[in-house]
Amino acid sequence: MFHQYYKWIRCFHAVARTGGFTAAAQYLHIGQPTVTDQVKALEERFGVELFYRTGRTVLLTDSGEQLYGITRGLFGLEDEAMQFLHSVHKLKAGLVRVGGVSPPIALDLARRFRGRHASLELSVSIGSEVSVLRGLQDFDIDVGILAEPDPVEGLHIMPFRRERIVAVVPDNHRLAGRASLTMRDIADEGVILREAGSKTRNHVENAAAQNGVTLLCVMEINSREAILHAVASGIGISFVTEIECIPLPGIRIIPVDEPLLGIGYSLCCLEVRKKRPLIAAVFDMAG
Repeated sequence: MFHQYYKWIRCFHAVARTGGFTAAAQYLHIGQPTVTDQVKALEERFGVELFYRTGRTVLLTDSGEQLYGITRGLFGLEDEAMQFLHSVHKLKAGLVRVGGVSPPIALDLARRFRGRHASLELSVSIGSEVSVLRGLQDFDIDVGILAEPDPVEGLHIMPFRRERIVAVVPDNHRLAGRASLTMRDIADEGVILREAGSKTRNHVENAAAQNGVTLLCVMEINSREAILHAVASGIGISFVTEIECIPLPGIRIIPVDEPLLGIGYSLCCLEVRKKRPLIAAVFDMAG
């Protein structure tokens, strides 16, 4: 029944706004008899007179004036909603929520996106791969940035960028003066590794195995920032992606001549949402 009331009130609002039944019919793109019948049904249902009808002149009664005061707000918000939807479709308004596993890459994406779509809002959250995937599936974020994600049913994945993994050594270390390293150079060195399951750790372990090097793990740390501080304090050497390596006092960043030391990052969204204008704009910009 609410739907019927809505049609009645919509016709009333159109007549009050345009000043006549014919003009209201043109405004609503329906027949004038339909407008007349809808307004009459509203008046009869609630036993109220909303218009004084004198020939071709239509005037609001006191009750009509009060109802029109309400419908101006109601249909004003409806008009505002439609204007907003048109703006979103034309990428002039809206919010894009990005979640990523790498702060520098997520923020670089945000900077580039804002440069192209300055009128759009963008929020960035950083978390684990599990939290990013959950955020996508729960509709808490729109676009995710993941490191080498496995295929997931219902997830649209697009390769975004590849970052090399570099070695980080204390600035007083015997290797600190080298322009580059090989995996064999770190044999017998104490190595600080990320937690098990880390993509960086996986690549380092694979590269070491490929070169016949046994890693001597002296510590596991699940934070890139903490790893850099541990290196600076002389606990051992480590490996991080170059873009995430902050040049702290007490450390040296050295490239490694090893093709396996690189991580690919991808943009992800739900397959069913990939054509949404705001989400598609992120993928188009990144592509």
